[in-house]
Amino acid sequence: MDTARITRYISDLWDAEIVPQLMDYIRIPNKSPMFDKDWAAHGHMDAAVKLMETWARTKLPSLPGARLEVVRLEGRTPLIYIEVPGQNDDTVVLYGHLDKQPEMTGWSEGLGPWTPVIKGDKLYGRGGADDGYAIFGSLAALLALQEQGIPHARCVIMIEACEESGSYDLPYYVDHLASRIGNPSLVVCLDSGCGNYDQLWLTTSLRGMTGGELTVQVLEEGVHSGDASGVVPSSFRILRDLLSRLEDPETGRIKPKELYAEIPQQRIDQAKISAGVLGNAVYTKFPFVEGMHPVTEDLTELVLNRTWRPQLAVTGVDGMPPLESAGNVLRPKTAVKLSLRVPPTLDGAKAGEFVKQLLENDPPYGAKVQFKLEKDGSGWNAPQLSPWLEKAVADASRQYFGAPAAYMGEGGSIPFMGMLGSKFPQAQFLITGVLGPQSNAHGPNEFIHIPTGKRVSMVVADVVARHFQQAATRSS
Repeated sequence: MDTARITRYISDLWDAEIVPQLMDYIRIPNKSPMFDKDWAAHGHMDAAVKLMETWARTKLPSLPGARLEVVRLEGRTPLIYIEVPGQNDDTVVLYGHLDKQPEMTGWSEGLGPWTPVIKGDKLYGRGGADDGYAIFGSLAALLALQEQGIPHARCVIMIEACEESGSYDLPYYVDHLASRIGNPSLVVCLDSGCGNYDQLWLTTSLRGMTGGELTVQVLEEGVHSGDASGVVPSSFRILRDLLSRLEDPETGRIKPKELYAEIPQQRIDQAKISAGVLGNAVYTKFPFVEGMHPVTEDLTELVLNRTWRPQLAVTGVDGMPPLESAGNVLRPKTAVKLSLRVPPTLDGAKAGEFVKQLLENDPPYGAKVQFKLEKDGSGWNAPQLSPWLEKAVADASRQYFGAPAAYMGEGGSIPFMGMLGSKFPQAQFLITGVLGPQSNAHGPNEFIHIPTGKRVSMVVADVVARHFQQAATRSS
């Protein structure tokens, strides 16, 4: 394999075609179903699928025998399914998603969620890094191998449209396509993060997630605060009290032991190494306000906090008027949306039911309390890398990044990984991505670092080729 040729081919394809395609993709407001209940009627999801499908079909003639289908199960988001024949009976699955998080406020002047802007090496806009580039990067890797005549296993590319909503449609597609997917020995996922842009980062674990809407109601309608305060308990105060059952308000530590899991020693060791590699960048990558500092100065503890420990975020609020129209009224109710990250090895569904009981039982003052569960995805802890994959990753990182590979868990969730991990326990996993410092997925000013996108595509090509080589060596 001519690695210099791989580098040139993929870099040129990104510059000539992939970056322009990503710019067009960013313009489409194809929000995930959780954030756009009328997604089917609005047509944005179909527009994103069409964009990717159209480009991919122009590349299929260069991949002899390749087939593409947009699979549509009734009432569910679509899925792009591509099969590329290989030179043996093995299977590699390459995964990504095309749905997006909502707009979010706070974008810098000249930037916006649906406005693609290139500044230096960065392409700004919603979804480019999370994770619209996946189909383009996956096909670029296979096209680069084909251009040199390098053999590889049969490859299946799956791009879903429901990941940001918890991938609740995906199990139906995996079952529907099970006979066509086969039994993969390698799974490649490009929907994860990287600690920096200087080396390849492999994701070793993903936290699970549960959450939903917590509503506290005390009145049928709002009343004069001067008349009711001191008689009617504030719905906001009751809500604070309920949240204190779950989270220590002073430290942010989740209180119930039922929401923790034992951290494997290997993951603790890897957290120490990652903390040493990143230094203060573990926390300086976040846009702290002046004078703010992280929850602890212990860098290893910060890594473990965001990868293996439960943490709560309040991501939305209802029942409160904007400041400019907030009168002296004791409001009838307060509602918040909760996002609780749970350890990779904890059962997400059981965690959700536990939280529901914790918040709803014995409400203060007899208030009307409801916790409407919306998410219950379990996390994932990667199996140990096979020697061939560990070496392939190390070599590819040095070849295309010029630095050794690094390993770290991620705080986010990719439900597909847990699903495939349980269905295919013998498979090896290459989980990586381009979401590095300041890339700010889900928030304002999200960007994809274009050079990292290129290098990750090169790594995928290299590893897929080595996957075939090790299979051939094993069979001989």
